[in-house]
Amino acid sequence: MIVFRRRLIFWLIRAYFRKWSKTILLFFVIGLLGFFALKYFLDIVPYAFPFLSKQTVGFTGSYTIDDMPSSILSKVSRGLTKVSDDGKIAPDIASSWKIEDDGRRYAFFLKKNLYFTDGAHLTSKEINYNFRDAVIEKPNDYEIVFKLKDAYSPFLITVSRPIFKKGFVGLGSYKVNDLKLNGNFISSIELSSKDQDPKNIKYTFFPTEDSLKTSFTLGETSQILGIHNLVFKEKAFSVFNSVKTQKTLNQRQLVTIFYNTADPVLSDKKVREALSLAVTDSFTQGLRNYGPFSPSSWAKSEIGIYTQDIPRAKELLTSSSASESSQLKFTLKTLTQYEDTATILKENFNKIGVKVQIEEVQIVPDNFQMFLGDFNLSKDPDQYMLWHSDQNTNITNYKNLRIDKLLEDGRKISDLNERKKIYSDFQKYLLDDSPATFLYLPYVYDVSRN
Repeated sequence: MIVFRRRLIFWLIRAYFRKWSKTILLFFVIGLLGFFALKYFLDIVPYAFPFLSKQTVGFTGSYTIDDMPSSILSKVSRGLTKVSDDGKIAPDIASSWKIEDDGRRYAFFLKKNLYFTDGAHLTSKEINYNFRDAVIEKPNDYEIVFKLKDAYSPFLITVSRPIFKKGFVGLGSYKVNDLKLNGNFISSIELSSKDQDPKNIKYTFFPTEDSLKTSFTLGETSQILGIHNLVFKEKAFSVFNSVKTQKTLNQRQLVTIFYNTADPVLSDKKVREALSLAVTDSFTQGLRNYGPFSPSSWAKSEIGIYTQDIPRAKELLTSSSASESSQLKFTLKTLTQYEDTATILKENFNKIGVKVQIEEVQIVPDNFQMFLGDFNLSKDPDQYMLWHSDQNTNITNYKNLRIDKLLEDGRKISDLNERKKIYSDFQKYLLDDSPATFLYLPYVYDVSRN
């Protein structure tokens, strides 16, 4: 009975193939051709339909067109010069330059055969830098001259700013397809390229790290950049197999405690120095950095740094004007992302008898005793805006005529060796006065889907 059933099934299959073999073969061939056609289509579809191959990237922060992250700007255009991480200058769209009239005249000679992404040929006519206190001349299509009112040694870095034609048309490998603004601030920008991979990128900007992380978990972004920790909703992104994380050091940002030198107690240099000496020599949140410059900067100096010294800190407090107080108390205002650091500092200061109350803020406060925040490190060591006594951006209210003079000279002298001496003295005297305690360059994380 079993043998008969097996034969019956065999006869039925053989009969089926005899009847339908040509049809089966035909559809097999069609399926095979369809497979290769689909593969070819998927290979060319990014070019034919760019929106189907878009990488979505999220940043946190508020940016205008003029101060977008350099990782975006470098994709869409180029400047007359380019700057390495250590602040050294090299030609970009300018092949060479001359500096004359004691640093007040800069003549740049353009490379030929450079084109904007719309196909237009680059000449000096399209260079539209608009500098205050500078006269611009264009003797011919491949030369542009800037005549400055006063010598300004960081000028070669200033002209590394990317050049654009009207409509945000640049000289980079990507072109801008769409730009959305919320007032003066960018909410998103979309780029496309024929030659680069990925072909299309959409950058979206979020006000906080929590909103940035939310966008990633909801699938609105495929990659988020520059977050300070990997935890979201009490879970770490690193535990998910489908997520890739990368840790990097942000050498363009320096986490710092700023002291209000106009405060009745913090106006005493000994108190500020004592607080600096109480701070730990290591932070898990970043690379310890004792001075105002990045370790990669040519202006970096090891002169006058404060390493932790609790006994010396206590001595300074005893000899300070605050010695009559039974216990020093300060309010430390901190940006939200540095709350963990603020807790560590509170413990450090407690070791020298200083009590600290932590208060979270979202922006740089107008009034504070101590503020835990950060500042961006320019590729040039000039920090005139932050420490010169006549600047509104001098948030510590710091006043020192010697520092003022060094900052003024540092931006007038072009000779690199002379500038090194100036900024070595600047760091020495600034640290001696301690209007701030420089903490660390933060570790940041990039998160993407595998």
